[in-house]
Amino acid sequence: MTNWDPSALYDEYRFAGNLPKRGLLVDGRPALSQLDPDKVARYVLLMVRDPLCAYDDDPATQLAARLDDAELIGRSGMFTTWSGTHQGVPVTLVSGGSGSPEAELILHELLEFTAADTFVRVGGSGGIHPSVAPGDLVVSSGVVRDEGMTQAYIPASYPAVASYEVVVAMSRAAEALGLPYHVGVTRSSDSDFCGVGRPSVGGYFQPWHLDILETWARAGVLNGDRESAAIVTLPVLFGKRGGSVCSVADNVIADRPFVAGAGHAAASELALAGLVELAAMDAEATARGGRRWLGR
Repeated sequence: MTNWDPSALYDEYRFAGNLPKRGLLVDGRPALSQLDPDKVARYVLLMVRDPLCAYDDDPATQLAARLDDAELIGRSGMFTTWSGTHQGVPVTLVSGGSGSPEAELILHELLEFTAADTFVRVGGSGGIHPSVAPGDLVVSSGVVRDEGMTQAYIPASYPAVASYEVVVAMSRAAEALGLPYHVGVTRSSDSDFCGVGRPSVGGYFQPWHLDILETWARAGVLNGDRESAAIVTLPVLFGKRGGSVCSVADNVIADRPFVAGAGHAAASELALAGLVELAAMDAEATARGGRRWLGR
């Protein structure tokens, strides 16, 4: 096989005729999200129904109250999707369950069926580096892919590098809003207990769990979550942009106890303001005739 396009391999798959190439549909809509592809904006914020973030409502529904002309464009048992505008910028908000496998499901439908090209996680995380405190925000410059889903797509040595434009836009917005933020590396893990240096049932630990936090802190990793690896890696594989903005709820190394929802309202505010900044950057680049990133 000399064709660089991975989708060309599909034609060699002996079961290709037995399954839908683009994924499942129900009544003409993507099956898992039931969203209207024509109403999805260029810029998408992806959220998790996370009780640790102390949401008063479904997170997409709650943030949709900040949009002008908000419209519910999809609801299923797994995902809720709204579209509207914020300061004139079209935005889509999606909420769903946690973890990279769940992120894969919604990203597949967004990447396959819509014209969206920018995907940003906004959610909660735990601090890893001692310099990060509860209530701080982390703009991910890259992600350690210590979860399993993205490794089904590409080996772990492939870097999960956030779009530099997303990083710049979110950083500028954080400065303008005067928010406490850091730019650096996030680590994503499937495990939310032993795999991140937290005890499981009855204090369960294995010896290799005891050094997890210190190992990654020494490497300068700022925070940990379950979704950023997916939301950075998959869009890049398909010629799009990914990024992540997380609030920090605690920090075990720094002995900063958990505070439900710490900084999360600020993370949501930053995500919206950052998209406005990014849209201005994109408009300027388009006016210059510049090419912003490599697409397929």
